[in-house]
Amino acid sequence: MQITWLGHSSFRIEIDNAVLLVDPWFTGNPMFPADQRAAAIKDATHILLTHAHGDHVGDSVAIAKELSIPTVGIYDLVGLLEKRDGLKIVGFNKGGTVDLNGAKVTMVNACHSSSFGGEAGPMAAGSEAGFMISGEGHTIYLSGDTAIMADMEWIADYFKPDIGILSAGGYFTMDMKQAAWASKRYFKFKTVIPGHYRTFPILEQSAKVLAEGLPGVRVIEPELLEAIDF
Repeated sequence: MQITWLGHSSFRIEIDNAVLLVDPWFTGNPMFPADQRAAAIKDATHILLTHAHGDHVGDSVAIAKELSIPTVGIYDLVGLLEKRDGLKIVGFNKGGTVDLNGAKVTMVNACHSSSFGGEAGPMAAGSEAGFMISGEGHTIYLSGDTAIMADMEWIADYFKPDIGILSAGGYFTMDMKQAAWASKRYFKFKTVIPGHYRTFPILEQSAKVLAEGLPGVRVIEPELLEAIDF
């Protein structure tokens, strides 16, 4: 299994026979080198969306059409993309589980917002979500954009994830201190990887506080486009 950071909240997860592109935002992403797009999307089997904001839906429509692969996420959001852009979709909802080429993906709650920009202002597009991704003897908690929430208690107890990919840049989501607190309070992670940080000056630029708050946990500050092996 491999997890590769593509900048901001975009990740490439290779698990079982699936290659998942999570929230692929390349165009306009100051973290992502444009000449690495082909490598980032190579052999992708699915696009997984956590919510509708532009820095998450990003390049998903163009990639889905180019590779002829389904876009996976909450039904309201991907259903809109199906109708508007003619995409193949796998639409489901919180509590549901789908099999993506052997990887089991369960949608769980997040605490954020989810909207597209429109002429009259933001337009709601489903609701924000996180995912549990299980395969190859691991369970990943992909938090999506979220604040600390009480749901983390049952999510941790029920799914028992060993890997956390946590939005931890602050301002729009948990910051590093909050992500460390939530990890220690609710989870028993062996590995934590931060996301949604370093992209803009307003966001946290280092995971030092996260690492210091989680002694005994492998906290990895991901390097852009460098695969992390499990």
